[in-house]
Amino acid sequence: MATRSSLREKAMFSLYQYLLLKSDIRVILEDLCKKELKDIDPFILDNVIECLENMDEYKGIINKNLKDWSFDRLGYIEQAILLLATHEITAGEVQKPVVINEAVEFAKKYCDEDSYKFINGVLDRL
Repeated sequence: MATRSSLREKAMFSLYQYLLLKSDIRVILEDLCKKELKDIDPFILDNVIECLENMDEYKGIINKNLKDWSFDRLGYIEQAILLLATHEITAGEVQKPVVINEAVEFAKKYCDEDSYKFINGVLDRL
């Protein structure tokens, strides 16, 4: 059985690919999860779809918490991490420290060396 962390990571990668390729999110999800859309874990599917449905709102929230920077200037992986984390914090189903910790771990794993500090600072201000 997949862990919540591994499901969150797939959701983040789905968002990353969507931002990078501007492809159909259904195709991205099916390819990444190696399953038909109807068989994809609801945690992944719900989080990705809700992020995309609320992307403009989440970008606004993130932009308000960026210092002398803008969402569109961030790398796609940082954008994906921040969008997913902002969604989870806004939804309130997962405790904020848990969401921030996961986001920081993804940043340490996939982003530039100091990006995790930036991600942590932005999310802490939400």
